[in-house]
Amino acid sequence: MLTEKQINEIKEHLERAQNPIFYYDNDADGLCSFLLFRRFLGRGKGVAIRSYPDLNKSYASKIVELNADYAFVLDKPILSKEFIDEVNRLNVPLIWIDHHDMPEVKLDKNYENFLVYNPVKNKEKSDEPITYLAYKITNKKDDVWIAMMGCVADHYMPEFAFEFKEKYPNYWANDIKEAFDVYYKTEIGKIARALGFGLKDSTTHIVQLQNFLLNCKSPDDIFVETHTNSAFRKRYHEIKSKYDALIEKAEKKAREKILFFEYSGDLSMSSDIANELCYKYPDKMIVVAFKKQGVCNLSMRGKNVKQMLDDLLKNFEGASGGGHEDAVGARIKADDLERFKELFEGKIK
Repeated sequence: MLTEKQINEIKEHLERAQNPIFYYDNDADGLCSFLLFRRFLGRGKGVAIRSYPDLNKSYASKIVELNADYAFVLDKPILSKEFIDEVNRLNVPLIWIDHHDMPEVKLDKNYENFLVYNPVKNKEKSDEPITYLAYKITNKKDDVWIAMMGCVADHYMPEFAFEFKEKYPNYWANDIKEAFDVYYKTEIGKIARALGFGLKDSTTHIVQLQNFLLNCKSPDDIFVETHTNSAFRKRYHEIKSKYDALIEKAEKKAREKILFFEYSGDLSMSSDIANELCYKYPDKMIVVAFKKQGVCNLSMRGKNVKQMLDDLLKNFEGASGGGHEDAVGARIKADDLERFKELFEGKIK
């Protein structure tokens, strides 16, 4: 968890910001953390980050376009040096709130206006989702349903789960033991998954989704049929159909210790697929590979998979990746996928 001093400092930055921009990772944890900060502050714009693996320089132009006086980066494990340099050139404070255990960014000099808040770097290390940190910072009880979605989407069961259950019993279920039980078995989990799918849409529709969610009073509002969420509901059903078909194909690849599934197409859902496969097959090492335009994005799940990935990536030129102890993402050349698979399977054996 962040220290009390860090929480107070972030609050001070939020209060100083008159027109902040919130860059957030393109998943439910990133989106929900933005929503909590934006609903707390009452001002600012959100920008979903689609560049991978880093937040690249091109996104700095949004600061000029939106006339932002502060930049917050939420739940993005890598910031490019060029992005940081450009934000510094614009003389805008850059506040990076993250929870991934990644190497420090190597800068030519120290920037006073660039501040990093990451509980992994604290003396008492932890890696709570950014939504959890945002909820602790904003402490807005009416938004507990948003906080719940972001946490369980990132496989984290917060201590305020009981508070949520008491307030919204219809969105809970029996026999809930851990975060992914909530994510895959409850109505609030269904909404969290829907938000993740909603982010796989055009920028225009994502902005519409943000604006719609900012005005929702409770989870009851999400699937109510109105013109303000029609694009979101349509996109959710489209992607859900494709997603279910991919899960069915992936399950046929299950072996004794490994489930290695590769696919291609126009829709990257490797992280979502890997999470559900990990939930269904907790004793297997999971790798989901999405191939497109000569590049392969990998989502890996399993016990101590980060250490395994770190060892494997040393064998591949230009590869990158990282994440949490049991859940990681990586990028390699598509031509290297077969060799990666062989080395991976060799380690399991």
